[in-house]
Amino acid sequence: MTDLPPAIPAATLVIFRDRDIGPPELLMVERAQAMAFAGGALVFPGGRIDPGDHALAALIGRDDDESAARVAAIRETLEEAGIAIGLDPIPADVAPLRAALHAGTPFAAALAATGSRVIPEILEPFSRWRPAQAHARIFDTRFYLARLPRGSAPASVDATENSRLLWTSATDVLADADAGRATIIFPTRRNLERLARFTGFDDAVADARLHPERTVIPWIETRGGVAHLCIPEDLGYPVTAERLSDAVRG
Repeated sequence: MTDLPPAIPAATLVIFRDRDIGPPELLMVERAQAMAFAGGALVFPGGRIDPGDHALAALIGRDDDESAARVAAIRETLEEAGIAIGLDPIPADVAPLRAALHAGTPFAAALAATGSRVIPEILEPFSRWRPAQAHARIFDTRFYLARLPRGSAPASVDATENSRLLWTSATDVLADADAGRATIIFPTRRNLERLARFTGFDDAVADARLHPERTVIPWIETRGGVAHLCIPEDLGYPVTAERLSDAVRG
């Protein structure tokens, strides 16, 4: 598809907490109602890629968009949920690092104060979404997978961009959305449907590596006289179309 409207580069992180019994739990955050994009919706931790993410990627010899996106996913997860993933060593107390980021300290400088380094390769690529319809703010978002490190501090809200967080299975989030107890936007719903098929982190990684890395660009198509929002059928998603009138689009 050509002539796409401009998009804001972004990255998000799907964090797995595997369980001995039952499906894995995923970390979801509820965006504050006042947020311009997806206010009140349940999403994975993440946000836009900023110049500091590119700067830190360059410092570690990875001056490319993919590495900057991974750095952004790591940083945003720290800011939004207080969880340190992709750092070596993981600070015993992440609160000072998180506070420094909230105060506007560049990620590289905040990390230097802890003696930790960022390891972007620990994240596993899962998907990339870029809406084509200029109905709202458009993000070109890379989704990554990661396993919750052992001994991680409990996740906590930042009380600015998000108002609530929870560990829950993909199936339970979908059930809550269907019952009107939660709001999830179109890309989140499609990714949750795909994630609901996996028994754990390793299963999700194996599936991600089986499918081609191609940006998902939804399109509108009339089927049976009804407009649907559609995605390709060969990227691992069990549901590839939804009535446009039912789709929540940020």
